[in-house]
Amino acid sequence: MRYIISENTDAYFNLASEEYLLKHTDEEIFYLWRNDNAIIVGKNQNTLSEINVDYVKEKNIKVVRRLTGGGAVYHDLGNLNYTFIENKKKNFNDFRGFCEPITTALNEMGVEAEFSGRNDMTIEGKKFSGTAQCKYKDRVMHHGTLLFSSEKADISGALKPREIKFSGKSVKSVSSRITNISEHLEGDMDVIEFRNRVMKSVAGGMDQVTTFSDQEVSEIIRLRDEKYAKWEWNYGHSPKFEMTREGRFPGGTLEVTLEVKKGVIEKIRIYGDFFGTRDISALESALTGVAHNEEAIGKVFQNLDIHDYMVNITKEDLLGLLI
Repeated sequence: MRYIISENTDAYFNLASEEYLLKHTDEEIFYLWRNDNAIIVGKNQNTLSEINVDYVKEKNIKVVRRLTGGGAVYHDLGNLNYTFIENKKKNFNDFRGFCEPITTALNEMGVEAEFSGRNDMTIEGKKFSGTAQCKYKDRVMHHGTLLFSSEKADISGALKPREIKFSGKSVKSVSSRITNISEHLEGDMDVIEFRNRVMKSVAGGMDQVTTFSDQEVSEIIRLRDEKYAKWEWNYGHSPKFEMTREGRFPGGTLEVTLEVKKGVIEKIRIYGDFFGTRDISALESALTGVAHNEEAIGKVFQNLDIHDYMVNITKEDLLGLLI
């Protein structure tokens, strides 16, 4: 087995590195890595229904889709992520088996951690780790979070979506009581020391630990730039969904209903008690077929005078309901 520690904290890079290791190497892997502020959404989730868009923008939080299913999770530098990649196809869905080396490492540190439910690890009944898996050919990837000293306020703030009515086939996240591992240690330890002790426990020492070669870094960066840093993967890959939002403005009330497929607005209806000199259907037509993101919609608005359609309601007001 190859043991890897990444010092790179860019979420786009680290999610790309997992795909690279899974699909472009033959080795079995144990890998430890951390992300700076990021929300990692499950493969089958509707990104917008999982995040607080305003909070994400304010805090400059990256949003990245992963290869595995399950719910959305928040990463910061107080969270350690681990990844196992094995060549034994039969190990798929063996969450307990993959979690056992982690709980063993924590037990060695005096923390009474245990596997719980379908795919979680807990301390005193509180969750500190959520895990997920996927399969590629005969290889299985299992990964999970290890909340060590994460900011709980940021976790709840980033993952609390605005008041939007969503419907669709996406997988919803389930909230649960969480705890940080550092709260259960007898002595002082920072996240780097914790990382090294987990690696030492799983690998049997630190002598075997490697990092990425220059060639691997080059390949991972290419995958990062072409896929994981792209809106098309992180937002546009969301399952087809409908959303409805309402707002009250000086010019009246607005209700916007969207149908979005593969990140593109398929249908849009705008209702309300506002006044305008042009029929609202012309605005709806202009927005149909447009990518469901702020930049694309903003370009449409550049060529329109919103006041023709709704007096005393601004482009910013409408954009806030659409995204």
